[in-house]
Amino acid sequence: MSNNTKTIGDILVATGRLSQEDAARIVERQHKDKVQFGDAALALKVLSKDDIDFALSKQFDYAYLSDQDQSVSPELVAAYKPFSRVGENLRAVRSQLMLRWFNTDPARKVMAIVSPGSGEGRSFVAANLAIVFAQQGERTLLIDADMRAKPERSQNALFKLGKSAGLSAILANRAGLEVAQLVPGLPGLAVLPAGATPPNPQELLGRPAFGDLLRIASQQFDVIIIDTPAGAEFADAEITAARAGAALLVARKNTSLVPQANQLARRLQDSGVALVGSVLNDA
Repeated sequence: MSNNTKTIGDILVATGRLSQEDAARIVERQHKDKVQFGDAALALKVLSKDDIDFALSKQFDYAYLSDQDQSVSPELVAAYKPFSRVGENLRAVRSQLMLRWFNTDPARKVMAIVSPGSGEGRSFVAANLAIVFAQQGERTLLIDADMRAKPERSQNALFKLGKSAGLSAILANRAGLEVAQLVPGLPGLAVLPAGATPPNPQELLGRPAFGDLLRIASQQFDVIIIDTPAGAEFADAEITAARAGAALLVARKNTSLVPQANQLARRLQDSGVALVGSVLNDA
Protein backbone atom coordinates (compact mmCIF):
# COMPACT_ATOMS: atom_id res chain seq x y z
CA MET A 1 0.00 0.00 0.00
CA SER A 2 1.45 3.37 -0.99
CA ASN A 3 1.59 6.22 1.52
CA ASN A 4 -1.00 8.27 -0.33
CA THR A 5 -3.60 5.49 0.12
CA LYS A 6 -2.90 5.14 3.87
CA THR A 7 -4.81 7.13 6.46
CA ILE A 8 -3.05 9.51 8.83
CA GLY A 9 -3.68 7.01 11.60
CA ASP A 10 -2.14 4.14 9.59
CA ILE A 11 1.02 6.19 8.95
CA LEU A 12 1.44 7.28 12.56
CA VAL A 13 0.85 3.78 13.92
CA ALA A 14 3.31 2.28 11.42
CA THR A 15 5.99 4.80 12.40
CA GLY A 16 5.49 4.31 16.15
CA ARG A 17 4.08 7.77 16.79
CA LEU A 18 0.63 6.46 17.73
CA SER A 19 -0.70 3.33 19.45
CA GLN A 20 -3.57 1.28 18.04
CA GLU A 21 -5.60 2.06 21.16
CA ASP A 22 -5.14 5.82 20.80
CA ALA A 23 -5.92 5.60 17.08
CA ALA A 24 -9.25 3.96 17.94
CA ARG A 25 -9.98 6.72 20.50
CA ILE A 26 -9.29 9.38 17.88
CA VAL A 27 -11.55 7.71 15.30
CA GLU A 28 -14.36 7.47 17.87
CA ARG A 29 -13.97 11.19 18.69
CA GLN A 30 -13.75 12.02 14.99
CA HIS A 31 -17.09 10.36 14.24
CA LYS A 32 -18.73 11.78 17.35
CA ASP A 33 -17.71 15.40 16.66
CA LYS A 34 -17.79 15.05 12.86
CA VAL A 35 -14.31 16.55 12.53
CA GLN A 36 -11.12 15.55 10.74
CA PHE A 37 -8.77 12.95 12.25
CA GLY A 38 -6.11 15.54 13.02
CA ASP A 39 -8.54 17.88 14.77
CA ALA A 40 -9.87 15.03 16.91
CA ALA A 41 -6.32 13.98 17.82
CA LEU A 42 -5.38 17.51 18.83
CA ALA A 43 -8.56 17.87 20.89
CA LEU A 44 -7.71 14.66 22.77
CA LYS A 45 -4.09 15.86 23.10
CA VAL A 46 -2.93 12.48 21.79
CA LEU A 47 -0.89 13.94 18.93
CA SER A 48 0.96 17.18 18.29
CA LYS A 49 0.74 19.38 15.22
CA ASP A 50 4.20 18.11 14.26
CA ASP A 51 2.81 14.55 14.23
CA ILE A 52 -0.05 15.59 11.96
CA ASP A 53 2.29 17.50 9.64
CA PHE A 54 4.58 14.44 9.49
CA ALA A 55 1.70 12.16 8.45
CA LEU A 56 0.44 14.64 5.85
CA SER A 57 3.95 14.93 4.40
CA LYS A 58 3.99 11.15 3.97
CA GLN A 59 0.58 11.14 2.32
CA PHE A 60 1.58 13.81 -0.16
CA ASP A 61 5.18 12.62 -0.71
CA TYR A 62 6.59 15.79 0.85
CA ALA A 63 9.96 14.85 2.30
CA TYR A 64 11.33 16.44 5.43
CA LEU A 65 13.38 15.35 8.44
CA SER A 66 12.22 14.80 12.00
CA ASP A 67 13.81 16.71 14.88
CA GLN A 68 15.42 13.47 16.03
CA ASP A 69 17.25 13.09 12.71
CA GLN A 70 20.65 14.75 13.05
CA SER A 71 22.01 13.74 9.65
CA VAL A 72 22.29 17.38 8.51
CA SER A 73 22.76 20.76 10.19
CA PRO A 74 19.78 22.34 11.99
CA GLU A 75 20.45 25.42 9.84
CA LEU A 76 18.66 23.56 7.04
CA VAL A 77 15.30 24.90 8.16
CA ALA A 78 13.51 23.70 5.03
CA ALA A 79 14.49 20.13 5.90
CA TYR A 80 13.42 20.23 9.55
CA LYS A 81 10.71 22.87 9.80
CA PRO A 82 9.20 23.24 6.32
CA PHE A 83 5.92 24.61 7.70
CA SER A 84 7.57 27.40 9.70
CA ARG A 85 7.56 31.07 8.67
CA VAL A 86 11.05 30.67 7.18
CA GLY A 87 9.90 27.59 5.28
CA GLU A 88 6.93 29.47 3.86
CA ASN A 89 9.21 32.36 2.82
CA LEU A 90 11.58 29.96 1.07
CA ARG A 91 8.72 28.43 -0.89
CA ALA A 92 7.58 31.92 -1.87
CA VAL A 93 11.07 32.64 -3.23
CA ARG A 94 11.02 29.29 -5.05
CA SER A 95 7.71 30.20 -6.71
CA GLN A 96 9.09 33.53 -7.92
CA LEU A 97 12.23 31.88 -9.30
CA MET A 98 10.13 29.33 -11.16
CA LEU A 99 7.98 32.09 -12.66
CA ARG A 100 10.86 34.41 -13.55
CA TRP A 101 13.53 31.95 -14.66
CA PHE A 102 13.26 28.17 -14.47
CA ASN A 103 9.83 27.84 -16.12
CA THR A 104 10.43 30.40 -18.85
CA ASP A 105 12.77 28.27 -20.98
CA PRO A 106 13.64 24.54 -20.75
CA ALA A 107 17.32 25.45 -21.09
CA ARG A 108 17.26 27.66 -17.99
CA LYS A 109 18.25 25.27 -15.23
CA VAL A 110 21.15 27.01 -13.47
CA MET A 111 21.24 29.88 -10.97
CA ALA A 112 24.04 31.34 -8.84
CA ILE A 113 23.37 32.66 -5.33
CA VAL A 114 25.49 35.79 -4.77
CA SER A 115 26.02 38.52 -2.20
CA PRO A 116 28.63 41.26 -1.82
CA GLY A 117 30.10 40.43 1.60
CA SER A 118 30.79 37.65 4.06
CA GLY A 119 28.27 36.47 6.64
CA GLU A 120 25.22 37.51 4.62
CA GLY A 121 23.64 34.06 4.32
CA ARG A 122 24.48 32.92 0.79
CA SER A 123 25.15 29.33 1.84
CA PHE A 124 22.05 29.25 4.04
CA VAL A 125 19.83 30.52 1.22
CA ALA A 126 21.43 28.27 -1.42
CA ALA A 127 21.10 25.13 0.71
CA ASN A 128 17.54 25.76 1.80
CA LEU A 129 16.40 26.75 -1.70
CA ALA A 130 17.89 23.53 -3.06
CA ILE A 131 15.88 21.61 -0.46
CA VAL A 132 12.55 23.28 -1.29
CA PHE A 133 13.08 22.68 -5.01
CA ALA A 134 13.72 18.99 -4.29
CA GLN A 135 10.61 18.89 -2.06
CA GLN A 136 8.63 20.13 -5.06
CA GLY A 137 9.80 17.10 -7.03
CA GLU A 138 12.54 18.80 -9.05
CA ARG A 139 15.74 16.83 -9.52
CA THR A 140 18.04 19.32 -7.81
CA LEU A 141 21.81 19.71 -7.67
CA LEU A 142 23.47 22.07 -5.21
CA ILE A 143 27.02 23.01 -6.24
CA ASP A 144 29.35 24.60 -3.72
CA ALA A 145 31.52 26.87 -5.85
CA ASP A 146 32.88 28.70 -2.81
CA MET A 147 36.29 27.07 -2.78
CA ARG A 148 37.49 29.77 -0.37
CA ALA A 149 34.99 29.12 2.46
CA LYS A 150 36.02 28.05 5.92
CA PRO A 151 35.20 24.35 6.36
CA GLU A 152 32.57 25.04 9.02
CA ARG A 153 30.66 27.38 6.67
CA SER A 154 30.70 25.12 3.62
CA GLN A 155 27.87 23.10 2.13
CA ASN A 156 29.91 20.07 3.13
CA ALA A 157 29.43 21.06 6.78
CA LEU A 158 25.74 21.94 6.39
CA PHE A 159 24.94 18.55 4.86
CA LYS A 160 27.55 16.65 6.92
CA LEU A 161 29.04 15.00 3.86
CA GLY A 162 32.44 14.18 5.30
CA LYS A 163 35.71 14.40 3.40
CA SER A 164 35.33 13.70 -0.30
CA ALA A 165 36.32 14.88 -3.74
CA GLY A 166 34.31 17.80 -5.04
CA LEU A 167 34.15 20.66 -7.52
CA SER A 168 37.86 21.46 -7.36
CA ALA A 169 38.71 17.88 -8.38
CA ILE A 170 36.26 18.02 -11.31
CA LEU A 171 37.67 21.32 -12.57
CA ALA A 172 41.19 19.86 -12.32
CA ASN A 173 40.01 16.89 -14.43
CA ARG A 174 40.56 14.44 -11.58
CA ALA A 175 36.91 13.46 -11.02
CA GLY A 176 33.46 13.61 -12.57
CA LEU A 177 29.92 14.43 -11.56
CA GLU A 178 29.69 11.07 -9.81
CA VAL A 179 31.28 12.69 -6.73
CA ALA A 180 28.03 14.59 -6.09
CA GLN A 181 26.32 13.01 -3.08
CA LEU A 182 22.64 12.21 -2.59
CA VAL A 183 21.14 13.48 0.65
CA PRO A 184 19.43 10.73 2.70
CA GLY A 185 15.84 11.55 3.60
CA LEU A 186 15.55 14.23 0.92
CA PRO A 187 14.84 12.42 -2.37
CA GLY A 188 15.84 14.24 -5.53
CA LEU A 189 18.57 16.33 -3.88
CA ALA A 190 22.28 15.92 -4.59
CA VAL A 191 25.13 18.08 -3.30
CA LEU A 192 28.48 18.64 -5.00
CA PRO A 193 30.85 19.92 -2.28
CA ALA A 194 33.66 22.36 -3.02
CA GLY A 195 36.29 19.69 -2.37
CA ALA A 196 39.92 20.32 -1.50
CA THR A 197 40.90 24.00 -1.31
CA PRO A 198 42.90 24.83 -4.45
CA PRO A 199 45.49 27.63 -4.74
CA ASN A 200 43.75 29.00 -7.84
CA PRO A 201 39.94 28.87 -7.49
CA GLN A 202 39.34 31.80 -9.85
CA GLU A 203 41.38 30.20 -12.62
CA LEU A 204 39.64 26.85 -12.11
CA LEU A 205 36.19 28.45 -12.43
CA GLY A 206 37.31 30.15 -15.64
CA ARG A 207 38.26 26.86 -17.29
CA PRO A 208 36.03 25.25 -19.95
CA ALA A 209 35.63 22.31 -17.56
CA PHE A 210 33.17 24.34 -15.48
CA GLY A 211 30.93 24.96 -18.47
CA ASP A 212 31.20 21.30 -19.42
CA LEU A 213 30.15 20.30 -15.91
CA LEU A 214 27.06 22.51 -16.05
CA ARG A 215 26.08 21.12 -19.45
CA ILE A 216 26.36 17.53 -18.21
CA ALA A 217 24.52 18.36 -14.98
CA SER A 218 21.71 20.02 -16.95
CA GLN A 219 21.03 16.70 -18.65
CA GLN A 220 20.56 14.97 -15.31
CA PHE A 221 18.93 17.65 -13.14
CA ASP A 222 15.99 20.04 -13.43
CA VAL A 223 17.39 22.75 -11.14
CA ILE A 224 21.03 23.56 -10.37
CA ILE A 225 21.78 25.99 -7.54
CA ILE A 226 25.35 27.32 -7.14
CA ASP A 227 26.77 28.76 -3.92
CA THR A 228 29.51 31.38 -4.41
CA PRO A 229 32.11 33.40 -2.44
CA ALA A 230 31.62 37.06 -1.44
CA GLY A 231 31.16 39.06 -4.65
CA ALA A 232 32.84 42.23 -3.39
CA GLU A 233 35.96 40.32 -2.36
CA PHE A 234 36.55 37.91 -5.25
CA ALA A 235 35.74 37.68 -8.96
CA ASP A 236 34.65 34.04 -8.49
CA ALA A 237 31.01 35.02 -8.02
CA GLU A 238 30.88 36.96 -11.28
CA ILE A 239 32.54 34.14 -13.21
CA THR A 240 30.13 31.61 -11.72
CA ALA A 241 27.07 33.77 -12.35
CA ALA A 242 28.16 34.35 -15.95
CA ARG A 243 28.39 30.58 -16.45
CA ALA A 244 24.97 30.12 -14.84
CA GLY A 245 23.34 32.93 -16.80
CA ALA A 246 21.28 34.05 -13.82
CA ALA A 247 21.76 35.11 -10.21
CA LEU A 248 19.79 35.71 -7.04
CA LEU A 249 21.24 38.50 -4.90
CA VAL A 250 21.26 37.96 -1.12
CA ALA A 251 21.60 40.82 1.37
CA ARG A 252 21.47 40.74 5.15
CA LYS A 253 19.64 43.22 7.34
CA ASN A 254 22.02 45.46 9.31
CA THR A 255 25.03 43.76 7.68
CA SER A 256 25.09 44.30 3.92
CA LEU A 257 26.31 47.62 2.56
CA VAL A 258 23.91 49.06 -0.01
CA PRO A 259 26.67 50.56 -2.23
CA GLN A 260 28.44 47.18 -2.39
CA ALA A 261 25.20 45.40 -3.27
CA ASN A 262 24.42 47.93 -6.00
CA GLN A 263 27.93 47.66 -7.44
CA LEU A 264 27.74 43.87 -7.56
CA ALA A 265 24.32 44.02 -9.24
CA ARG A 266 25.64 46.42 -11.89
CA ARG A 267 28.72 44.29 -12.59
CA LEU A 268 26.59 41.18 -13.01
CA GLN A 269 24.17 42.91 -15.36
CA ASP A 270 27.05 44.41 -17.36
CA SER A 271 28.33 40.84 -17.77
CA GLY A 272 25.01 39.74 -19.24
CA VAL A 273 23.80 37.96 -16.12
CA ALA A 274 20.05 37.99 -15.54
CA LEU A 275 19.54 39.29 -12.01
CA VAL A 276 16.33 37.42 -11.30
CA GLY A 277 15.66 38.87 -7.87
CA SER A 278 16.94 39.63 -4.41
CA VAL A 279 16.41 38.21 -0.92
CA LEU A 280 16.73 40.11 2.35
CA ASN A 281 18.03 37.70 4.95
CA ASP A 282 16.95 39.07 8.32
CA ALA A 283 18.01 36.07 10.40
